[in-house]
Amino acid sequence: MSPNPPVPSDLPAPAPSAVTPGLVHSFRDELVEGADVIDPATFAGTIPQDRGIAPRVRVGSKWFNLLWLLPIGFVLLIAGVAVAKGLRELPEVQSFMRQFPGMSELPADAPSGFPAWLGWQHFLNLFFMIFIIRSGAQILTDHPRLYWTRHSTPGRDWFRVQKPVPADPLWTAKKDSISLPGQVGLPGLRHSIGLARWWHLGVDTLWLANGIVFYILLFTTGQWMRLVPLHWDVFPNALSVAIQYLSLDWPAESGWSNYNSLQLLTYFVTVFIAAPLALVTGLGMSPALSTRFRRISTVLSIQAARSIHFLVLVWFLLFIIIHVTFVFTTGARNNLNHIFASRNDGSWAGFWIFVLSMAVVVIGWVAATPLTIRHPRMIQRAGSALIGPAQRLFEHIDAKPGQYTEDDISPYLWHNGQYPDSEEYKALFDGNFAGYRLKIDGLVENPVELDLLQLRAMPYHEQITQHFCIQGWSGVAKWGGVSMQAILDLVQPKPGAKWVVFYSLGDGPEKGIYYDAHPLEQMSYELTMLAYDMNGEPLSFGHGAPLRLRNENQLGFKMVKWIKGIEFVDTFDHLGGGFGGYNEDHEFFGYRQSI
Repeated sequence: MSPNPPVPSDLPAPAPSAVTPGLVHSFRDELVEGADVIDPATFAGTIPQDRGIAPRVRVGSKWFNLLWLLPIGFVLLIAGVAVAKGLRELPEVQSFMRQFPGMSELPADAPSGFPAWLGWQHFLNLFFMIFIIRSGAQILTDHPRLYWTRHSTPGRDWFRVQKPVPADPLWTAKKDSISLPGQVGLPGLRHSIGLARWWHLGVDTLWLANGIVFYILLFTTGQWMRLVPLHWDVFPNALSVAIQYLSLDWPAESGWSNYNSLQLLTYFVTVFIAAPLALVTGLGMSPALSTRFRRISTVLSIQAARSIHFLVLVWFLLFIIIHVTFVFTTGARNNLNHIFASRNDGSWAGFWIFVLSMAVVVIGWVAATPLTIRHPRMIQRAGSALIGPAQRLFEHIDAKPGQYTEDDISPYLWHNGQYPDSEEYKALFDGNFAGYRLKIDGLVENPVELDLLQLRAMPYHEQITQHFCIQGWSGVAKWGGVSMQAILDLVQPKPGAKWVVFYSLGDGPEKGIYYDAHPLEQMSYELTMLAYDMNGEPLSFGHGAPLRLRNENQLGFKMVKWIKGIEFVDTFDHLGGGFGGYNEDHEFFGYRQSI
């Protein structure tokens, strides 16, 4: 060995060549394909099951366990029966009930009976609702807290089914999720929100289509007159019916020709208020729609929409329980004949059609979870086919800044994702990222490697925007950095480039580096940027230091943190599992998630 080893300046540089070490090494080599069948024991990075706690509601500064509503409700029901029986003995109440027996008059041209289409609509609505409710419950448990504030600061929730957020600085939103039994949630695995959303949004489109047909037929056949209050006396009549029910001397069943006023009001609220409100509040949680309809989203924040959406779910659950109870306690055979057989007689036809319908419902209920676990890619593709056109329609907007100010910045923004722990990242972090290089290549005219000083020397871009996590939490922050338009101007994408892939210094929970693909056209949007500052300071470790993506048309899992490379490609079919990103490959998310 020579006593004086050469230094780089002593030796000639290698001859110029189109093949370089940078081309030989590709971030694609660090990707890991996801499986096409779920192993519950290893799903989502072997995250352990956590059942959470009984539902609690904040009352002032205290938390009230909602399980107490069961004995309290029973006591109140008994008291209500006693009060109602006493009221019916009063002459004034008897006079009131004679004047308002419980039913408003219908117009002379109002239809009577239940047409066959109403029975089909009723069955399809029931069938779709079981999947919507189960998957909706699964989605709720991925962030098992509800807020009225725009941000999701721990301690500001009004409802939760999870313990208080611990003081652990490494606690993430994913760790905060809880589990549901396999035949309650859909699919019933902890942090299976990707598949739950395909069920929820996909079946929502079918439920919405069924609802549109229902509204059309309702108003073209005159059946709407049986569901819409036409006289003010509906309210005193409803009170009369309530007294009759509570006193256990129930009104005569007359649903074939006319609903009693309490039924009428209940159906009206369900059909014309709760159902549309479910749609509006569901869309209110969309990042793309929130940036488009700013006047609405400024008032109806994602968290308010999420809370109202949950209360609508509660209404539907209570309606189903009470509705089924009265169907079977006020003349089951006649009621089943009405809705399932479109006939008003004492035959058993409606009962047997009901039995057959319930068999279909039970088979669908029982099969949904094992089907999802065994064929998650099929669920992913089917859900994408159903909701995909709407997502692509909604996301085409170049949102403008200015909706939020510094006064709107959230006091807390959750950490999420798998923290990077490689030696490469540790060395960069310990050196204040002096050795960091952002590699940008692929289908570009000018591939580059940029250090942080070079990035900071580019025109500074700043925006205050809202973060929408797929799990349901949100927050507003001020981001500073470089607009992606400036990056496009620098590297000059080639005509064949259609997608931009962002690679992370961090691994996903099932190993292999985290990555995600975005449509090229969204990179020129004014609110799409590479952020290296957050709220006036350099990015922290937990929020993606040294560099993270912001694309305000998409959900948070697509905002890749700890970015180390960007590649422009014509297709992502040959990257990882070919589904457009790490969570798309491993946890069955969608490569376009604007709602």
